[in-house]
Amino acid sequence: MRVVLAEDLFLLRDGLVRLLEAHDFEIAAAVESGPELSRALAELDPDVAVVDVRLPPTHTDEGLQCALEARRRRPGLPVLVLSQHVEQLYARELLADGSGAVGYLLKDRVFDAEQFVDAVRRVAAGGTAMDPQVIQQLLARKSADDRPLARLTPREREVLEEMAQGRSNAAIAGKLVVTERAIAKHTANIFAKLGLEVSDDDNRRVLAVLAYLDHGR
Repeated sequence: MRVVLAEDLFLLRDGLVRLLEAHDFEIAAAVESGPELSRALAELDPDVAVVDVRLPPTHTDEGLQCALEARRRRPGLPVLVLSQHVEQLYARELLADGSGAVGYLLKDRVFDAEQFVDAVRRVAAGGTAMDPQVIQQLLARKSADDRPLARLTPREREVLEEMAQGRSNAAIAGKLVVTERAIAKHTANIFAKLGLEVSDDDNRRVLAVLAYLDHGR
């Protein structure tokens, strides 16, 4: 699996390269600036891009803008964003096309190698990998003026957050220590209250949730 990696801090970039190579990824390019990232994404056609939001020369949203432009040229290009903070505008823009193959992780909340590698693989396969804090902030933004979200019970909101991170009913049941049947019931209630089409396909239902959270931006 070929990866284009963009990170301006040398030690972090080198560490990510070594980590990914140790898990059988091929590093097509490891770059430190926006212009280098744009060229790499245009010329190398990677399987997945792992991108820091803030890159030289602007140190604002250079990395994400390069990734978004690459997704416009190649719809569905898998992109995993790394950031120090929850940037709601960036998260919403990345999710806007509803095609999946996206992730948004906070650097200081990636606690082990397996978690990170699993996120890269999941995004490369067309899935999603969203940090819980990103989901919580999108939920908070919606719930202030959105009655359907306000109708969700605390447990249903927990399940919704887990769904939006890409977890299946079985995985959610294991984490919340309840039966899978209970999670299926909560899921059905969530979709009914939010007016979303029920789906047993894990990625499609995640995209439905994310599209709902992004609605009205």
